[in-house]
Amino acid sequence: MKDYADTTVRVRYAETDQMGVVYHGNYFTWFEIGRVEFCRQAGFEYKRMEAEDDSFIVVAEASCRYKRPVRFDDLLTVRTRVAGAQRRMIRFAYEIFQQGSDELIATGETTHVICDGQGRPKSLPEKYRRYLSQAGADGAALAKRRG
Repeated sequence: MKDYADTTVRVRYAETDQMGVVYHGNYFTWFEIGRVEFCRQAGFEYKRMEAEDDSFIVVAEASCRYKRPVRFDDLLTVRTRVAGAQRRMIRFAYEIFQQGSDELIATGETTHVICDGQGRPKSLPEKYRRYLSQAGADGAALAKRRG
């Protein structure tokens, strides 16, 4: 796998505001779409991680930098990569591009704490560290912080 995953999103009418521009909160939904697809392309399904390993990727911080507006029916590429990882934390970085022109629309980051079903922090299970390492995450940091 490449060290990033690309996901295509088409702007829906419901995602726009009265001026016909995408409402700013929708970018975080697109980040989530990209994150789930990144996991899938890395070799695991996020929903199975929750069900089988009682491991949830809980958002602790999120940011977005808006570069230019997009409108209904625009086709976008959400590029997602792991920007950093430790045994109990993963940070994802995102770039959103306009398809066709490849113009950068927005950038962002989300920081996640690994938690169990009761919301208690826990270490990311080893098998997921391997998946993320192979997908271009900071493998040295993941391998170094076992446990």
